Amino acid sequence: MGIRGLVLQLIVYGVVLAAASAEAYPIAKPGCQDKCGDVTLPYPFGTTEECYYDPEFLITCNDTFDPPKAFLTASAINVTNITLGGKVHILQYIARDCYAESGSPIADNKPWLRLSKFVISDTDNKFTAVGCDTEAFVNGSQGEKDFKVGCLSVCDSIDYVSNGSCSGVGCCQTSIPKGLDYVELTVSSYDNHTRVWDFNPCSYAFIVEANQFNFSSTYLQDLRNVNSLPVVLDWAIGNETCEQVKNNMTPYACQGNSTCIDAENGSGYHCKCLEGYEGNPYLPNGCRDIDECQDSSLHDWERSCINIEGNFTCLCPEGAPWGWKKRWRGLHS
Repeated sequence: MGIRGLVLQLIVYGVVLAAASAEAYPIAKPGCQDKCGDVTLPYPFGTTEECYYDPEFLITCNDTFDPPKAFLTASAINVTNITLGGKVHILQYIARDCYAESGSPIADNKPWLRLSKFVISDTDNKFTAVGCDTEAFVNGSQGEKDFKVGCLSVCDSIDYVSNGSCSGVGCCQTSIPKGLDYVELTVSSYDNHTRVWDFNPCSYAFIVEANQFNFSSTYLQDLRNVNSLPVVLDWAIGNETCEQVKNNMTPYACQGNSTCIDAENGSGYHCKCLEGYEGNPYLPNGCRDIDECQDSSLHDWERSCINIEGNFTCLCPEGAPWGWKKRWRGLHS
């Protein structure tokens, strides 16, 4: 099972810009660690008190691993990627229920995940059960509200199991609700896998990033060798909406050339650079002007492109028809 981590890349144009890119588009606060192994650490996240927004955004970088591994706060939650778009990618344990050929139980567990601030993304993840003698449940809470969702998968031959299909035969998936800050996974079987043991000795249950999981019939055996799978969390600033922050005169985390956007999952808000700017909207001067003239994918003029703050203009050659004299994008379109 491959786990794909996304790494933030700064796109630069030309040798001079490439050499200055780290300075032009800062990710972390000045003097703060901006990498832990393969994971980029953008502010509001940080490894020390002066480097994060508040303690919920602490990243513990454990350099006893090679390469070092990032963990959320002081927990054992392994972080594999952080995006300024409000996503934290982590690895989370699989629930399993395994049997010997005789039907005697040999391994089982009930993994759980509790989050103090962030929530499990309802749009990026699916609750999944794998097995041909499998009943699985995810118990969870949304603040003070509890819920329980189940998934059932029964089959008596691997011939009925289709690769790429998770519709109930060998694999079952269902959506999870918004706002989950706690989950516990349980999985069991009906006949201790005695009727399907030769091709499926275990039942499995997990929450997984949907676009990172493509079911294969080999998982009926091979998931015994997989301990964890990728899960996406949603993060946001504070517990108030943008309007509430404005009305309460609370300082915005959003800095210049950025805008405030309410979180769609859980409470709080995000910051986003205005159109025509890129960078880290949580840092002072973090959103920098995009030079559209350096990227032909942003305009369709081969010559006479003039970059301006937050925008650009394209001038036609002398003698062109008046209607072509000037063409604007964004605020001037």
